[in-house]
Amino acid sequence: MSSLLISRSADLARLREEGFNLDARDGVLLVHDVPYVSSRKEVRRGTFVTKLTLAGDRTGKPEDHVAYFKGHHPCDAEGREIEKIKNASAPLQLTEGVVVDHTFSAKPKPAGNYEDYHAKVTTYVAIISGPARELDPTVSAQTFPPVVPDAEEHSAFAYIDTASTLAEITKVSAKLACGKIAIVGLGGTGSYVLDFIAKTPVAGIHLFDGDTFYTHNAFRAPGAAPLETLRGAPKKVTYYKELYSKMHLGIVAHDVYLRGESVSALEGMDFVFLCIDGGGAKKAIIEGLERFGIPFIDAGIGVDLTDGSLGGIVRVTTSAPPHRSHVPSRIPLADAEERNDYDRNIQIADLNALSAVLAVIKWKKLCGFYRDLDHEFHCTYTVDGNMLVNGDQAP
Repeated sequence: MSSLLISRSADLARLREEGFNLDARDGVLLVHDVPYVSSRKEVRRGTFVTKLTLAGDRTGKPEDHVAYFKGHHPCDAEGREIEKIKNASAPLQLTEGVVVDHTFSAKPKPAGNYEDYHAKVTTYVAIISGPARELDPTVSAQTFPPVVPDAEEHSAFAYIDTASTLAEITKVSAKLACGKIAIVGLGGTGSYVLDFIAKTPVAGIHLFDGDTFYTHNAFRAPGAAPLETLRGAPKKVTYYKELYSKMHLGIVAHDVYLRGESVSALEGMDFVFLCIDGGGAKKAIIEGLERFGIPFIDAGIGVDLTDGSLGGIVRVTTSAPPHRSHVPSRIPLADAEERNDYDRNIQIADLNALSAVLAVIKWKKLCGFYRDLDHEFHCTYTVDGNMLVNGDQAP
């Protein structure tokens, strides 16, 4: 990714052509071998670092003027810290394997920001290295190192996750880089689960649904399906795989309804989101997941029309070894002749999205991404009272 990003970005390519020792990873740019003067008036070399703003597979305009440095604080020729860039000095982890020692601030005038990364890097390097060149005119950050092609990188994404880098949570986000996730049912709730999971570094996302994507589905799904797509009546798994593969590279479509023996298709999954109506099919899937020892979350909504307005409940139930005993009393498995509130087919996009949000947040808690103090394995949200209730806390 480093060589590709650098070669496709005019400003980074120019820096490399001018001899700077560049490395780009996880949304940050490192410029190695930058000479500077230490407080002992010794010429040393450090690493200049800046976060990258990316426009797909190439750089965009820098969002700010802040930069970082690995090494001692650069000083002038007399060993005094350079006040022009001084900001803060404390270890800071920007991404996995990149810990910086100092934060710098040098705002260009009159624009207040840099036009591109060539301007940002050369400006800072000139400030940092100027005193070193006073002491030793032969030193330079332009070392013209040999460029070694990157080994093939394996990423879940079609482009770099700069959101985690900018937020400085790459190490936390890495907790979500688990194995294979299955989403069973791509109706309103399941499609939103996919939307959220596709933004995580899971290795694979397996979609299970045998339905066709019709017009009514578009009104309770993420995004906006174009009219031409609806006219073609694509299968749900085909539509969503094509849409989200633009971002996540591990999406696998299964154009099937899981029934009876076909539940074996879930064996080998690391986690499953169940987003289908109750009944015999769900019962068979749950029994299979428990037999396979696979943790899962069952998410759904029940909406009713009474006196001209809608009310309802959003429900999210989690099952993971060894905490499974609550499942029979919490997940509706009624057949058609035993209809209950959860069997009604009123679907509202915002409630579907809320159900998916609660389900994905709980999954992220199980992964250690979010802090989990209550350890709830069952959660309901009631619309008319705006009431969120936790239950079945794990010991």
